[in-house]
Amino acid sequence: MKTTAAKRKIRALESALVRNQMQLAALKRRQPLEPVADYTLATPNGPVKLSALFGGKRDLIVVHNMGRHCPYCTMWADGFNGLAPHLADRAAFVVVSPDSPAVQEKFAASRGWRFPMASGEGSTFTHDMGYQPTPDEPWPGVSTFRLSRGKIFRVATAPFGPFDSFCATWPMFALLADGVDDWKPKYRY
Repeated sequence: MKTTAAKRKIRALESALVRNQMQLAALKRRQPLEPVADYTLATPNGPVKLSALFGGKRDLIVVHNMGRHCPYCTMWADGFNGLAPHLADRAAFVVVSPDSPAVQEKFAASRGWRFPMASGEGSTFTHDMGYQPTPDEPWPGVSTFRLSRGKIFRVATAPFGPFDSFCATWPMFALLADGVDDWKPKYRY
């Protein structure tokens, strides 16, 4: 198979993309750790402190999900369902949305989600983390935390959106002959 100039350029861009992603992650980790309060969130089993969500681990991944009304966030969470056991091997993992614990529980059951969830309802956690600029406008993303000597620190954040590093759908569709086209996620197909 002959290597064309276009194939060489593709390989170079793919390598650069990986290097850039690794450099970005390293730069985020080198930022000063941000002290975070031990917020109280809601679960079907009652209130839970952020520190308890670490579940004995020193690292916690929190996905800030917009809730059941967002088909995009639903698709991301559908993907996390398969990733959750792998993530939980390295760090605690929880999805936080503004929906009440009862609504979360019912919606999670309808999707077959098996990962832990907590509600930001009644807490300033999501707002304080920068993912809810107004009460009716949650944004999606992820925050990582470290628990050290009884104190919680936020390590890094990243927003969610088409072509982010957290959902494989767009990059896979981008490889199709017509690319992503006008595709949008739905609750049912």
